[in-house]
Amino acid sequence: MEEQSFFDKMMINLRSTCKYYTGYPKDLGPSRVIHFTSEREFIHLLHQGHPVIVAFTIKSNYTKHLDKVLEEAAAEFYPQIKFMRVECPKYIGFCMTRQKKDYPFIEMFHSPEQTNNQGRAADPNVTKYAVKVLPYNFDVSTYGFREFFKRHNIQASDNK
Repeated sequence: MEEQSFFDKMMINLRSTCKYYTGYPKDLGPSRVIHFTSEREFIHLLHQGHPVIVAFTIKSNYTKHLDKVLEEAAAEFYPQIKFMRVECPKYIGFCMTRQKKDYPFIEMFHSPEQTNNQGRAADPNVTKYAVKVLPYNFDVSTYGFREFFKRHNIQASDNK
């Protein structure tokens, strides 16, 4: 095999250190975005104690961009914050409970707590929980998510 020229070595080093700035494809590893399959799975995810960013989507050109942003953000903030994508045409009931008409939209769910007033429950095995929900209204980018987490005092990294 031929030895690489100085220029080739320099370009390889530049690409490996400047991927973020050059737009060169990032190696994000396996996908960290969780695809919604049931409300039970969603509740189980909430009870793990981490905030969950949920993107409610429909099929559109913008969704392709949103998927890339979610992949990058999920890779950066894993495991402190979980990212989930809900395809609203498949899971209409779950999306309609959010009472929004404009898609796609993003919300953050966190801090599930058992409610004091269980009300009239048909089944005594059913437990009601209250979950804090914050609408996401920042720039749809990894930077936007970072600023959103700062604004709402959510620890998004291992730094202590």
